[in-house]
Amino acid sequence: MSKNSKNPESLVPFEPDLRSPLLVPAVAEEKDSMERLCIDDMLKKYCGEFGWWQLRHFVLTNMAWALEAFHTMVVIFADREPSWRCTAGGAAAGGCSPEAKSVCGMEPGSWEWAGGRGSSTVAEFGLICSEKYKVGLVQALFFGGCMIGAGVFGHLSDSKLGRKGSLIVVCLLNAIFGCLTSLSPDYWIYALLRLLTGFSTGGVGLCAFVLATEPVGPSKRGVAGMSTFYFFSGGIAALSGIAYLFRSWRSLYLATSIPSILFLFFVLIPFVSESPRWYLIRGKTGLAMQTMRSIAELNGNFLPDDGVTLAIDEDANGKTGNESEAAEEDEEEIAGGSILDVLRSPLTRIRLLLAVSINFFCSIVYYGLSLNVVNLGTNIYLSVFLNAVAEMPAFLLTAILLDRYGRKPLAIGTQWFSGGFCLVGGLIKAFGVGKTARMVCSVMGIFGMAGTYNLLFIYTVELFPTVVRNAALGCATQAAQMGAILAPVVVVLGERVPFLVFGVCGIVGGVLAFFLPETLNRPLYDTMAGIEEGEGDA
Repeated sequence: MSKNSKNPESLVPFEPDLRSPLLVPAVAEEKDSMERLCIDDMLKKYCGEFGWWQLRHFVLTNMAWALEAFHTMVVIFADREPSWRCTAGGAAAGGCSPEAKSVCGMEPGSWEWAGGRGSSTVAEFGLICSEKYKVGLVQALFFGGCMIGAGVFGHLSDSKLGRKGSLIVVCLLNAIFGCLTSLSPDYWIYALLRLLTGFSTGGVGLCAFVLATEPVGPSKRGVAGMSTFYFFSGGIAALSGIAYLFRSWRSLYLATSIPSILFLFFVLIPFVSESPRWYLIRGKTGLAMQTMRSIAELNGNFLPDDGVTLAIDEDANGKTGNESEAAEEDEEEIAGGSILDVLRSPLTRIRLLLAVSINFFCSIVYYGLSLNVVNLGTNIYLSVFLNAVAEMPAFLLTAILLDRYGRKPLAIGTQWFSGGFCLVGGLIKAFGVGKTARMVCSVMGIFGMAGTYNLLFIYTVELFPTVVRNAALGCATQAAQMGAILAPVVVVLGERVPFLVFGVCGIVGGVLAFFLPETLNRPLYDTMAGIEEGEGDA
């Protein structure tokens, strides 16, 4: 062995170890070169805010709104009181009078339903006279189920099931419960199945709305969100045609439930994608990037395979540099957001209370005025169709004005517009003004409140961060269902009082909107910490 081999300082093989630390800054530099973008920035820079991918996804997802309209409004036709006539023997015996306004008090067998007992649940289950309250009870149970379902599926869509998973579940349940309803042997089974249908229906709209709008870029999100309600009104219009073809209430429930099965297996499962925002907050960044690449490709844009990745909005959520890396460690906490997190924060707690109250008042007016359509004395199929079509100009007008004047002024203006006409409709009754003038006030009231109802969804979505967005929207939807439950109670108070009640609700709702912040051109926050810091700096 040589002398040099015994001298450690002379051993050349150790030199690479001395140089190895120099590689660490290079790795760090390579890591820092990764472009980390939030979803909104990636949509604007690489993918496109509203291209062919978003258009296709938007249309296919919002078809669920038409199905919700089927299950919600089918009672207009299924639970209607059909016309009746005296039997030959009843008229001859004097037990039935064709001039009578009601069959109450007439002898059994002296009259019959013109369309047969199977024409509606009222005829088949005898929901007349002292049993008439049961018609309202079924509607209340349905909306009560909607209220519960909105909260349950609002939470599930933010957590385990996701937006698409929750929509799959509610559509499947709607189809099952709707078909079973057509087989109801008696009234109480019918009422139970309507409750269950309401439970699943309560999650359809909010899941479809969030799933359709979250992949849309910030500058297009407002108009896109306002356009979702065309599908609901279109569903009501289509329902009037379906009900005209299927005059039996049992066949009508089948005809309005089968489309949910078709939509589920031929549209939703194969062609609708999960929200990349939900993937991101659940830590599934790879799946989120896969969706973003699909958006870019179909939109004719290019998203680099390397050097670009998604991150929870660093600017909107108060994170920069190393803080965004720490966000990955807090991933489990971020994904576990719930309505309790909304209530813990003073900022979001106030927003939630205001959003819930406004939705409650708005729903009383919207559903209350809509129920008066059956009292117009016209063809019920034509009346429902025209009522649905009349809402569409309101959706168009608010969509045009949304990004020009902002969410807050429109929320105030549309509610006061509706409330003002309702007050006039209640006051002119005292001056003996005819039905035509009151009908005009009713139509204008529906016009204004339809615009508000449309606006509130996009407004509520923008008021809360991604981690609790559907949970908050679910609470607002629950409040709307409470208003829907009370609306029929207001309607039976006469001709004048309902207008005055609707007018007060519209005015109060507009006043409450004064205390909400404007969300136009504000970031769509992802976390609770982000919205608190972002709004605090605003």
